[in-house]
Amino acid sequence: MDKYRIVETLTENQVSDLMDLYKNEFWCDKRRREDVVKMLAATDVTIGLVDESDRLIGFTRVITDFVYRATVFDVIVNPTHRKMGLGVKLMDAVVNHPKLQAVETVGLHCLPKMIPFYERWGFTDDVGEIKFMRRRTSG
Repeated sequence: MDKYRIVETLTENQVSDLMDLYKNEFWCDKRRREDVVKMLAATDVTIGLVDESDRLIGFTRVITDFVYRATVFDVIVNPTHRKMGLGVKLMDAVVNHPKLQAVETVGLHCLPKMIPFYERWGFTDDVGEIKFMRRRTSG
């Protein structure tokens, strides 16, 4: 396997790479660069996986209060680099991140087919009576 390294801040070129990653997924293919830049600035923990030429080939981010709750978002790997264990590297980086070690509960949203992937880190869809709710703004 080629060499990859983790970065916690994205360069301008890596933001462009992230936009390309987002275009491949139904859940984020409409994101605009100006909004993504704003989102990155407000993200508490950013984890990028870059190849030897500093191209972003994997990404995830975490929003947290660093005590009680954290939520993992946007776990994504370039389609050309899938089935190589890079999603595992991203999630390992999240669960082992020094700033997240004291957080009481870490959550994420995923499609049902992805549940087995996340279970290896102790994530479960057995949340009792708790229901996810959301409010969407127009636009």
